[in-house]
Amino acid sequence: MKKNLFGTVVALMMWVAGSAQAEVDAKAAQKFVEEVTTQGIEQIINANVSQTEKDKRFEKLFNSALDLDFIGKFVLGRNWRSTTPAQRQAFIKVYRELNIKTWSKRFDEFKGKSFTFVGTTPSSSKGQVYVDSTVDMGEAKPVSVKWRVRQEGNEYKIVDIVIENVSLAITARNEYSGFIKNNPGGVDALIKDLQNKVNQA
Repeated sequence: MKKNLFGTVVALMMWVAGSAQAEVDAKAAQKFVEEVTTQGIEQIINANVSQTEKDKRFEKLFNSALDLDFIGKFVLGRNWRSTTPAQRQAFIKVYRELNIKTWSKRFDEFKGKSFTFVGTTPSSSKGQVYVDSTVDMGEAKPVSVKWRVRQEGNEYKIVDIVIENVSLAITARNEYSGFIKNNPGGVDALIKDLQNKVNQA
């Protein structure tokens, strides 16, 4: 009886795990990331246009490809629960602006580089999958870049980028948590600090 019960439990667990993985269309997620990187390389990095036009194109691509609301909630971590709706809106706005300004300029670092996609890796988070890629660095060792993609219905969004095992989202969350913990102004002080960085960028 116990043996049969154990077998039933194991089978149920395997079915649940399979169902969770089936929620994400891994091939479609990889295709989505491939299209995003292709657009970035062709329309921004290699485009013969002004930096102002590149910034506009990057902002459009950035806003359509990334789920900034989801990422913003993640990087604030436990502090998100204690914030007001106004604080959340202000944080997401300035976080979006800072990332657009920062990465729009850094995007040129990929000029002449190419992404090679090498499949996907399951994520422990429901509705998410990692799309694995490498970037050819010439004579140097290729750089590993993993894109964490979240699927909701038929829509796909990037919610994190992991470069050489370093998560940009987790790095930001640790930095912001430390800032809030050590600053009497809390989340408001963080928003002000990020706004100053936006103004200086």
